[in-house]
Amino acid sequence: MRAPDWLTARPVAHRGLHDISRGIVENMPGAVQAAIAGNFSIEVDIQLSADGEAMVHHDHALGRLTEAAGEVIEKTAAELKAVRFKDTDERMMSLSDLCAMVAGRVPIVIEVKSRFGGDRKLVERMAEVLASYDGPAVGMSFDPDQVLALRELLPSRPRGIVAQRSYEDEYWAYLTQEQRDSMLYLRHGLQTQPHFVAFKVDHLPATAPWIARNVFGCALLGWTVRTQDQRTRVGRYADQMIFEGFVP
Repeated sequence: MRAPDWLTARPVAHRGLHDISRGIVENMPGAVQAAIAGNFSIEVDIQLSADGEAMVHHDHALGRLTEAAGEVIEKTAAELKAVRFKDTDERMMSLSDLCAMVAGRVPIVIEVKSRFGGDRKLVERMAEVLASYDGPAVGMSFDPDQVLALRELLPSRPRGIVAQRSYEDEYWAYLTQEQRDSMLYLRHGLQTQPHFVAFKVDHLPATAPWIARNVFGCALLGWTVRTQDQRTRVGRYADQMIFEGFVP
């Protein structure tokens, strides 16, 4: 159940090698190009558009980085590609656009963003896109159901679970207690059968990822590494880091 060696062979640039002070925005073409130039793997997020396209964007809603507002799921791919990002000329990419840009030069780590409602359309579209992509790419999600969808719809691609020690912070308040409990301790692992675990670096070491790595042979990535202390921690407890804010 271990991921291929190329997944852990090089650091993974979180949302690309972005630097807003230089006008390089996360998940945008400039961040992807910078990561390729540095020979880093690239982690990106995908969201579903209103017309079923997989779009490269982290937040469920526009506005944090864009001049437009509104929910991503309520806009078509064409509308999303027309949105301007603040202080740049960058435009949102689809997953197809990303694959064409990377063209197999470095691995892509694709996080499937989920609203935890059981909708698998985003993974279905991801499977369609990756069916014609020969480069190294993996999928992962916080949502165990989406990881199960990756297992069922993309069985030939490595898959991972994104996890942390607990889910009681404000970010997860929109989930029910039952949903949050279902994510604890990687208890879904026998069903989802991940090849790797991406675990919050500040929550390492922890029992569940230790078992996944040392008993079941899963690769272990630590996210998101921003400081030297975190880099030391991930080097001690994991196989590779997902980083941002510096160049390793």
